[in-house]
Amino acid sequence: MPSFLKDLRRRSKASFRTDTTTSSSNGSHESSTNGTVPASVSSSTVDSALGPSTPEKPNNNNKNRSSSNPNLGTTQGNGPPPPQPRLSIVTSQSSRYSANGMSPATGTPKPLSTSPLAPRVLSISDNSWVHQKVLLIYGTVGDPAQQPLDGTLTVCHHQDTFPPTSWPVCDSHFKALVHLQPGPNRLRLDFTSPRIPSSHTALSHSSWVSINFLPLISAPPLQLVLLVAKDSPETFDAVPERVQREGNGIDTAIRKYRMAAYLWQAFTGEQMNRNGFGRRCFRYEEEWQPGTLSYRDMEAGQLRNEAKVHVIRLNKTVAEIRDLDIAQQYEPAKRKGELYSIAMDAVRAHFAPRAGQQQYVSAMFLDTHWDKETQTVRGHAALGGGVEGLKLAIFGSHSLQSYPTHIEEVVGAFSDCTRTDTNIVANDCNESGSSWEAANIGIGAHMHEVGHLFGCPHQENGVMLRDYVRLNRTFCCREPYSTRTKMPGQRLCLPADECNWHRLDTLRFRNHPSFRLPTDPPLSPDDSVQVWSVDNGNVLLTAATGIAFIELFTEGDDLCHTWIEYVNSTNVMRQVTLTDADLRARLPEDRRTRKLKLKIFSGGGGDHTVEDFAQLATKAARTKLPDGRLGFRSSKLGFSNMDGSSPEEVILESAHIQTKLLLKIKIYHGFCLDGLEFFYEDGTSQLFGKRGGKPGGSTFELDTKRAEVVMGFYLRAGVWIDGIQILTNLGRRSEIYGNATGGSG
Repeated sequence: MPSFLKDLRRRSKASFRTDTTTSSSNGSHESSTNGTVPASVSSSTVDSALGPSTPEKPNNNNKNRSSSNPNLGTTQGNGPPPPQPRLSIVTSQSSRYSANGMSPATGTPKPLSTSPLAPRVLSISDNSWVHQKVLLIYGTVGDPAQQPLDGTLTVCHHQDTFPPTSWPVCDSHFKALVHLQPGPNRLRLDFTSPRIPSSHTALSHSSWVSINFLPLISAPPLQLVLLVAKDSPETFDAVPERVQREGNGIDTAIRKYRMAAYLWQAFTGEQMNRNGFGRRCFRYEEEWQPGTLSYRDMEAGQLRNEAKVHVIRLNKTVAEIRDLDIAQQYEPAKRKGELYSIAMDAVRAHFAPRAGQQQYVSAMFLDTHWDKETQTVRGHAALGGGVEGLKLAIFGSHSLQSYPTHIEEVVGAFSDCTRTDTNIVANDCNESGSSWEAANIGIGAHMHEVGHLFGCPHQENGVMLRDYVRLNRTFCCREPYSTRTKMPGQRLCLPADECNWHRLDTLRFRNHPSFRLPTDPPLSPDDSVQVWSVDNGNVLLTAATGIAFIELFTEGDDLCHTWIEYVNSTNVMRQVTLTDADLRARLPEDRRTRKLKLKIFSGGGGDHTVEDFAQLATKAARTKLPDGRLGFRSSKLGFSNMDGSSPEEVILESAHIQTKLLLKIKIYHGFCLDGLEFFYEDGTSQLFGKRGGKPGGSTFELDTKRAEVVMGFYLRAGVWIDGIQILTNLGRRSEIYGNATGGSG
């Protein structure tokens, strides 16, 4: 072997041996001068104290390296070796949807210069968590009070996963819809304006906001349904210009309906947050399909997870759907509720809800048609409600042509002043004289029915009145001329000027299963409310899931104007004490002497109505037991207006005679409760109600050997007593005798 090779080999061994000895005997960072990384230091640390570049990790191939490499030092105390060049990562050169200031490959932010004109988001804080795919944000640019500016806001989405969208800035205020991907989203907001000096670039007026999107999968979804007659031409009413530009077929209808649904969700999520309930909202069932939220997705064939619209083919013809006798807006019609029944039957057959499963469905009739001769919208009804197992809202497609199809069209749809051509399309309620007003009525009135679906009654203001005629202000900062008011629109639409859900609506949503968040604590399955008369004129309210809020109605009130809420309490209010004087002090002076009705809601969504609170809180609610003790009457259940109804009162003998032992209860029932009979050890019995329904009734035996006694009853009631369940001191519950799903608990 040549001598220089032997020398080279000896030097290589020494170098390797020195590295090993140093790292094993010395825990200091001096070993890093050998060009290797100590085991205790992560090699992923960039720009750390080790230098501008992170050195390579040592590996088992070091002993095969030649010492002639100048970067492999052999002695301690020498200066650090020159940094190794970083390896470049080969990525796709595609720059689809890339924006200035983002890496074309990854969309990661580049350093931006700060500017007083950088957009500031006011509606949501950085790194917040949300649970909806399309989020509404609003904010300002610069100082609106000092220098109001008009311009354009461009939203660049996280890692270019959604095309950039542009939104108008009016008097330094902006509103925008942003599309979110599950997980963290880093969004860039760019402001440009022709009034800014050309020496400044758009890059200098940019800001970033981080939003985390956690999709909800544990809450029941709101299903979207398009109802189509069996012989339908699969088109909706639209003027020729619209038909030529975007079509009026079923595919266009689905895209517009889906976009309207995401507007409902964005609006509701923002309203819940403003009311202090966080970013909670209902969700949709989604499926992997060609994306339609952006028109660029359609052009590129981009697939996305978006709301599914179920197309259900009816067993009715177009003529049957458009029958004037079932048209809701036709005054002489005799069967105005039949469209709801048609939709209910079709939806129930399609989803086939199982026992105990609740479905929430929003449906639209595709074959709605404006009849110019009768001045009636055929095939349309605006209704919402439902039965146990299926909650349903229905609406027509007569305003569908004015809906936006994609996110990019939202501002345009709510700013389009094109007059409504009543030769072809409807001017619904004479409040849709222009395209943007038709969009308000169509999208907003359908959302109103969705509110009914979720249990909201009519309110004194908000969506559940008719405030949706201002729905455009939620998504736009400037309003066009209104044919409804015959006046120019509002120049600057701030949050205080917008349409809103009433506070009572948001209180109902707060406790609705479709609005639950993963962080919400589990609820008791018993959502019922109990009302008890106690001493000193007090009334006790109890609920296993807590008392959420109480609505107060005075005689003659159709809407609730006064309420008490407990949702902001630190602890769940499972027990609340009320007095007549305290409740009346909350009412306007001119209403304090009227009959007072309460509607009490639990945290589980259950409710109980007290028709006359004074009767419950006064001596009329008390009774004297035969042994001299006081007893207290509960509030009355049922309306007592069925044929043969008569008032009846029973005091169980076992409650005041110690020698009486209750053995069993016989329940007489069919589809509702007919009566109860209590049997004692001495062979006697007490009948409450009548013997009817199922022959012989049903028997509930008490375990007297374990001293089991009756503690109370769980009732389901509406117009009559639908069902009853017996509760004992041992925690035992009977089955619900009668109709287990009738009425409310």
